[in-house]
Amino acid sequence: MPNAPLIEGQAQSAIPHQSLAAVFLRFLRFGCLAFGGPVAQIGMLQRELVERERWISMERFQRALAVYQVLPGPEAHEMCVYFGMLARGRWGGFLAGLGFMLPGLVLMLLASWLYVSTSGAFTHEWRPVFAALQAAVLALIVRAVHRIGAHALHDRPLQVVAFLALLGSLCGAHFLVQLVAAALLFSSWSQGRRWTSAVVVALWAACIVYALVSQTGASKPIIAGLATAPHLGQLFLSGLKSGLLTFGGAYTAIPFLREDAVTRGGFITDAQFLDGIALGGILPAPLVIFATFVGYVGGGLAGALVMTCGMFLPAFGFTMLAHDFFERVTNSPRVRSALAGVMAAVVGLLAPVWETSA
Repeated sequence: MPNAPLIEGQAQSAIPHQSLAAVFLRFLRFGCLAFGGPVAQIGMLQRELVERERWISMERFQRALAVYQVLPGPEAHEMCVYFGMLARGRWGGFLAGLGFMLPGLVLMLLASWLYVSTSGAFTHEWRPVFAALQAAVLALIVRAVHRIGAHALHDRPLQVVAFLALLGSLCGAHFLVQLVAAALLFSSWSQGRRWTSAVVVALWAACIVYALVSQTGASKPIIAGLATAPHLGQLFLSGLKSGLLTFGGAYTAIPFLREDAVTRGGFITDAQFLDGIALGGILPAPLVIFATFVGYVGGGLAGALVMTCGMFLPAFGFTMLAHDFFERVTNSPRVRSALAGVMAAVVGLLAPVWETSA
């Protein structure tokens, strides 16, 4: 089967002609059945659209999936947008992605409203259930660190990157500085530029020391739940930042969103944050739908919607605007080494989350 450009995907004879409404309803059905996390969701798409209906070849499916596994964002959702693009162009991609996420979004909005509006009674009666779910979430986070780490930390330099990120996270170094340093460090190391790597390590270590010294004698972070409600713009930017940094799976969004919502923002407690992740894990949706819960706690319905938009915007944008570009770029050795460094750093940033949340 010829590999036509993405925008011309609707011309492929293996893809049945269908209306935009049919595309939306097809992926809405997928969204209603999207239990079990990304592995099950991607398996469902592969079984239905590749093996059964033969929209594209298995080779092309695997190549597209490889792109979205490298890029940030929930890859199952991105694959839905990709298939929608093949069927009916950008509008098809938008409607396919919307249909896939809509059931989980509606259910999470309902769950968030029930959780917040009934606060005392609901939380007290269901606390044993949520306690069990929190324990399961913590176990899943530990498992995610192990799984992602086993894939990302396949050699000693990457392990050093993860260790530096972990140390920096514990000392309070800014996450963005660490991600940039990680990309520069492993990219320069992969190109044999040892002196450049040494300089990056020295600067990274200096940032960690500075962060540690700055925290000495400083007041502790704001107590979660006692801060004023965040602005809608803050919630959107927090969701967008987390959506742009979900390398290696949805669990990698946790430390970034937790920093904004719990540590810095203080509008949600650690226990509530874990409750949101637990709810996201049992709904038919990408796990990052827990951002809807966090946004609801911080800003009601409007807060939930803007944070959800921020979280999912990269997943729509990468596919609808620049799939072919990213497919070429992610095959570049320099880009792949930089992204590998970022992935290793994310493992280091994710590692302490389960302990601080326990």
